[in-house]
Amino acid sequence: MAAIGIMTAQVRPEREVGQIHVYDGTGKGKSQAALGVVLRSLGLGMSDTSPFGTRILLLRFLKGAERQYAEDAAISALQQGFPHLIDHVRTGRAEFFDAEHITPFDRQEAERGWAIAKGAMASGLYSVVVLDEINPVLDLGLISIDRVVKDLKNKLPHLEVICTGRGAPQSLIDIADLHSEMRSHDEAHAEKYDVTGIEIYTGAGKGKSTSALGRSLKAIGTGISRDLSHRVLIMQWLKGGAGYTEDAAIAALKRGYPHVIDHQRCGRDAIVWRGQQQEMDCIEAQRGWEIAQAAIASGLYKTIILDELNPTVDLDLLPVEPICEALLKKSRDTEIIITGRCLNQPAYFDLASVHSEMVCHKHYAEKGVDLKRGVDF
Repeated sequence: MAAIGIMTAQVRPEREVGQIHVYDGTGKGKSQAALGVVLRSLGLGMSDTSPFGTRILLLRFLKGAERQYAEDAAISALQQGFPHLIDHVRTGRAEFFDAEHITPFDRQEAERGWAIAKGAMASGLYSVVVLDEINPVLDLGLISIDRVVKDLKNKLPHLEVICTGRGAPQSLIDIADLHSEMRSHDEAHAEKYDVTGIEIYTGAGKGKSTSALGRSLKAIGTGISRDLSHRVLIMQWLKGGAGYTEDAAIAALKRGYPHVIDHQRCGRDAIVWRGQQQEMDCIEAQRGWEIAQAAIASGLYKTIILDELNPTVDLDLLPVEPICEALLKKSRDTEIIITGRCLNQPAYFDLASVHSEMVCHKHYAEKGVDLKRGVDF
């Protein structure tokens, strides 16, 4: 892989047909990636230049109301920041169970959830439908896979459908336009260094920056629930231009929560090729790091997203030693989210308590399908 930098997305043609996305695997980031796509769609829908409105359905299977889940705070932030645009339904019982402990109630709840999903997909009211944890529902046999596949094939053309959870069945993957697997890496040595709260999302698959943005929603929602101000910094490298995949999502965050979101970016509006780095690339990378380093040391932020830091270091635009030192000295209640693909893992990977690799198995762009505003960029 010679090129690691990020190409601006605004030059690409736009697709009109909605796609079916599948995020599965054992690694963290699946539901977060779905929430990141929701943010993009909201940002585009609120744009003055948007030709269409946006409405989102978050339908969560296997997540009964009596239990607290990782995405609850993020969804609360979405509902409070963007009222009237988010519909949220969850089904199932709160207890964990396996294939040997399925009850009639589990099947009833799964069927109820799919009836809602089928009606939403046929209604024309939604631009995005998130089917959170639909993959294990199908894997457990709570709903007929053939029926679900048939209904998804008959969805309205404009509709984006996002399926998440472990164990996506092959028949669902076969009809998916995008399949990104999150793989968990357990070789992190964070406990050895007595550091917590560092998450890394890497790999060639889709969902890295998107998961980080979903993670920022969780921080905001947690602050709201505790009547605290959980400030978030989004620092982006290699993205000095406009039209990138996260622009609409960040715009939505800043509009919904203008007093808790800070956003900085650095780099040229060009892809950075290995072996063709320019002096300006190093200057811009260092400028971004000085901002990030000060933010980490300040303790003012509860969540700091270092978007595309991995390829910046991998391209030798930044030395790794100061980054490791800053991360080791960070406040324990500051969460650091680092994203981006890389050929060689920098030393700070050993400090991560979460390392999730996004593996691309299928992407509609490889078939010549145009990207879509509000979902891909």
